[in-house]
Amino acid sequence: MTGDDLKIAYSPCPNDTFVFDALAHGRVPGAPGFDVTFADIDITNGRAERGEFDVLKVSYAVLPYVLDEYALLPCGGALGRGCGPLVLTREDGRTGGSDAVGGGGLTGRTVAVPSERSTAYLLFRLWAAEEVPGGVGEIVVMPFHEIMPAVRDGKVDAGLVIHEARFTYRDYGLHKLADMGEHWESTTGLPIPLGAIIAKRSLGTQALTRLADSIRASVRAAWDAPEVSRPYVMEHAQEMDPSVADQHIGLYVNEFTADLGEDGYAAVRGLLTRAAAEGLLPPLGPDALDFP
Repeated sequence: MTGDDLKIAYSPCPNDTFVFDALAHGRVPGAPGFDVTFADIDITNGRAERGEFDVLKVSYAVLPYVLDEYALLPCGGALGRGCGPLVLTREDGRTGGSDAVGGGGLTGRTVAVPSERSTAYLLFRLWAAEEVPGGVGEIVVMPFHEIMPAVRDGKVDAGLVIHEARFTYRDYGLHKLADMGEHWESTTGLPIPLGAIIAKRSLGTQALTRLADSIRASVRAAWDAPEVSRPYVMEHAQEMDPSVADQHIGLYVNEFTADLGEDGYAAVRGLLTRAAAEGLLPPLGPDALDFP
């Protein structure tokens, strides 16, 4: 680490450590150096709004608040299909049976979410506006790894979960009330935009292009030799089973991680435009998503 290293913040989740392993350990020729901070998505969203890091992994839902200072990078983030946030409840019949797909039982209920500026919460709000008559009750923000225990223990009525919870929620005796990704995909036909990589515009066009190229190279290195990244992934995976970590990476690291492409940009623009039309987010300027 040197004084010239870029200050970067991303989560300890397997998809982020997999993507950034080669960069974090200096194995991408010509790449900038990095000073890495691990932080939950709610923390990185807030730090982006305060302009505290050069590069961050944030929720796409936070972009309208930060794009004056930061540029959206066309790689390194999390989009995909079949990977959306889930609404979970206890199997006690209060909000429907184990095959429940509607949200009527959430009317007036307390729901835990990972961040009020998260894409998961934005997708949830768009879904609830259609599916929860009268609206939900109190929203409680907590770190995502605390949400399933809170639902299981009856501290909240339901939880909005992300990441590997898709694979492990049954271990907590919980059931899926609704899949936000299924709702998004069925109504738009687009992939689900979840997490974005942003970098300060003040770095300049040349540095931003170099950074994007370096992230792509790091992704390709991880795909080419996944066993090399495993120690870094598992070191930060919070005692996660290796098979779950592999599922997590397989779901969230895909072609959109290497390059957003036409469909990726359409998904991001579609989400933010729809949310702005509903009054949930400020509108984006016409060139806000352009890179560099």
